[in-house]
Amino acid sequence: MSTTGNGAAEVLPPRDVPLGGARAMTVRRTLPQRERTLIGAWCFVDHYGPDDVAVTGGMDVPPHPHIGLQTATWLFSGKLRHRDSNGVHEDVLPGELNLMTAGRGIAHSETSTPETTVLHGVQLWIALPDAHRHTGRAFHHHVPRPVPLPGGGEARVFLGTLAGETSPVPTFSPLLGAEIHLPAGATTTLDLDPAFEHGLLVDAGEIRFAGTPLRPDELGHLPTGHPTATLTNTSAEPARLVLLGGTPFGEEIVMWWNFVARTGEEIVQARLDWEKGDRFGEVTGYPGDRLPAPELPNATLKARGNRH
Repeated sequence: MSTTGNGAAEVLPPRDVPLGGARAMTVRRTLPQRERTLIGAWCFVDHYGPDDVAVTGGMDVPPHPHIGLQTATWLFSGKLRHRDSNGVHEDVLPGELNLMTAGRGIAHSETSTPETTVLHGVQLWIALPDAHRHTGRAFHHHVPRPVPLPGGGEARVFLGTLAGETSPVPTFSPLLGAEIHLPAGATTTLDLDPAFEHGLLVDAGEIRFAGTPLRPDELGHLPTGHPTATLTNTSAEPARLVLLGGTPFGEEIVMWWNFVARTGEEIVQARLDWEKGDRFGEVTGYPGDRLPAPELPNATLKARGNRH
């Protein structure tokens, strides 16, 4: 359940979720939640690690389908290999963005590489607006440079604009995505777009975000109307954060398995298309079988938006 403190932000706590079928790794999910489905167009926030790959086996997600979304992969440590049915084979390293556009349909796999010893990062989804959710498959890889922040620390802006830095990666709705580092005890005030709502995920350190305390793994949500936000690292260790933002999405979505749609019927059809083996294409180079679709729930899949 989300909570509010004395500050302006709402606290969204994490929950543990197994990811990847039979060879599941555990992730900490802070979006979606019962009270909040989206922050801007960001509809899914998974946070994992640091995992000792010798113990956990690392990440091994077989080929699986997506519709109606973009996936954003961002690492803190380790190395992942991306393969998709558009013919893209791309590795991602810490501080690099892999952004895949599913549109009408794409399949991909993600595996940690043999040289990876510790795996740590976030997996993010972006809902495509109705006008663009049937667009073609696409992929972008970008390595943002670090930019200094007032009061100390730095940011790597992988989507949108922050601290005078703009990512060249195109998006289908106004978005912001950045990794932020703050030294122990440091305070910085960020200039924000007041038309955006924002989410701040804490990976390391303890943070006061717009007056609200956040602990590791928590996601703070700041509504629209804030032209600035002050971040203070109240801990004795460096803080690492992921700042997400965007204009309120304004559309209800249906999320099930790896699909983002508008109706339950679209979900049913996408699952059928995956089981039949068409629509999504083939992923080459993955050493194993593709991921079978789970059974659909007996209940009707309903569209959801934010409750407030």
